[in-house]
Amino acid sequence: MLRLNLILLLLLVISAIGTVSANHKARKMFIDLEREQARMRELEVEWGQLQLEQSTWANHARVEQIARSKLHMKAPGSGQVISIDIAKAAVN
Repeated sequence: MLRLNLILLLLLVISAIGTVSANHKARKMFIDLEREQARMRELEVEWGQLQLEQSTWANHARVEQIARSKLHMKAPGSGQVISIDIAKAAVN
């Protein structure tokens, strides 16, 4: 009887330690999840800012203005434009 009680006590202690350990791991994983979700939100905000910045820098009017002022470029005249049909060029 004493031996059975000791075995049951040992199993109870092992079970309690396992429960505490599982709860600790679950809390730690939940904290990690919240941390990663916060990082995800920060990255989404940064991504939105980068997309806005890219659209600003790639704005056609801005590119054209820089090409004209800094690179001294101008639009070609109608006689300077050559049009190539890609479908016909691929056959030849």
